[in-house]
Amino acid sequence: MPSAILVIEDDAYIQQLIAEFLRDQHYEVDVASDGIEGWTKFQEGAYNLVILDLMLPSMHGYDICRRIRERYETPVIVLTALGEEKDQLRAFEEKADDYITKPFSFHVLMKRVEAVLRRTRSAQSGEQLFDGRLRLDAHAYKIFVDGKLIDTTTKEFDILHTLVHNAGRIMTRDMLLDKVWGYDYYGDSRIVDAHIKNIRKKLGISVIRTVKGVGYSLESELAMVEG
Repeated sequence: MPSAILVIEDDAYIQQLIAEFLRDQHYEVDVASDGIEGWTKFQEGAYNLVILDLMLPSMHGYDICRRIRERYETPVIVLTALGEEKDQLRAFEEKADDYITKPFSFHVLMKRVEAVLRRTRSAQSGEQLFDGRLRLDAHAYKIFVDGKLIDTTTKEFDILHTLVHNAGRIMTRDMLLDKVWGYDYYGDSRIVDAHIKNIRKKLGISVIRTVKGVGYSLESELAMVEG
């Protein structure tokens, strides 16, 4: 599946050239012409990378970068006419992944895009991905849906991690209790149901299937609809 890139650029000519160039390289590309449109599209979509101009109508690029970094891990490449050191330093303070000044080479842009996406994939190599939308970082105890960080408790993470590891397999309440709470837990097994309810609410996607009277199974959304 090709990587999806959002280009936020107010110059229509440059925006079109970047989009056409990236599509020729088999990327999926969406575009936005001002800051608010760009931020709205970013929140509504699932992007692997953002190419971001700084001097934008309605919302400055620095503000967009900061908002992305507050809740998401999606990499950001700043592409701007602002070439002074202070501008670059501020962009990196807002945790941009790369900085390219205009005028620029499309071939250099391509190499930077490839490098940033490669670093992102490498950083995620020890993580688990399910159904293209749900990602777990077992090292940092973090859960992401469409790149968005989901706030969960340790127990909620452990339950979901167990379900992902056993995707497609029915896990009984007792099995989940043994895996997550340990064999020395003697409380009510319905505690699992309460945690599952919270997990579902936080994820916002339908991937946990209830097997009535037995337990739970992690399934893709498509399989659950068809089933």
